[in-house]
Amino acid sequence: MGDPIRHPGVRVWAGAPKRACDILAGLLLLLVAAALLPLVAVAIRLEGRGSLFFRQERLGKDGVPFVMWKLRTMRADAVPPAAPERKRRDDPRVTRVGRWLRRASLDELPQTWNVLRGEMSLVGPRPLTAAETESLGPLARRRLAVRPGLTGLWQVSGRSDLPPERLLELDLAYAARCSLWLDLQIVARTVPAVLAGWGAYAIGCCAMRTSAL
Repeated sequence: MGDPIRHPGVRVWAGAPKRACDILAGLLLLLVAAALLPLVAVAIRLEGRGSLFFRQERLGKDGVPFVMWKLRTMRADAVPPAAPERKRRDDPRVTRVGRWLRRASLDELPQTWNVLRGEMSLVGPRPLTAAETESLGPLARRRLAVRPGLTGLWQVSGRSDLPPERLLELDLAYAARCSLWLDLQIVARTVPAVLAGWGAYAIGCCAMRTSAL
């Protein structure tokens, strides 16, 4: 049956040209992070003790695991779920600063380091854990044909408001159609989506804010 990770739609753009753009974008984002992180760090510290960062193993290109970094948005004593779950708008584990960070997507800034290391891309499928990938079924392996991204089709099409099956559909569509033009469209739609705070929580609803590209 062949390698389920390989997808016939993956093109040259997913190689060296895309990587070069990722490095440039990563360096620019690093400057933004350097300016914002000290202020965010103070806000997190003022709300309570605990690590500034949250890290978790996710699956990267070709299923290779990597450690993804985020700013901590939950209480330091929060107990992680035993199984994958969808986040809730009123999750009591999330701090007040954490809710703001999630809404503004600032908790994702440390992933700039993942982009520069080549573990993530500026644009790509959402990085998932091995358990989350398995829960989506065998087709989910095809989304691993390209690097996961800071932003992607799901972020500009409703973000966490989307049901899992729609998320998978969008990720597979991106893996099949990966191109410079598609990446530019996604980046252009990311800024207004973040400013509007679309689906910055994850709740059991499936309202679509925009249609897929």
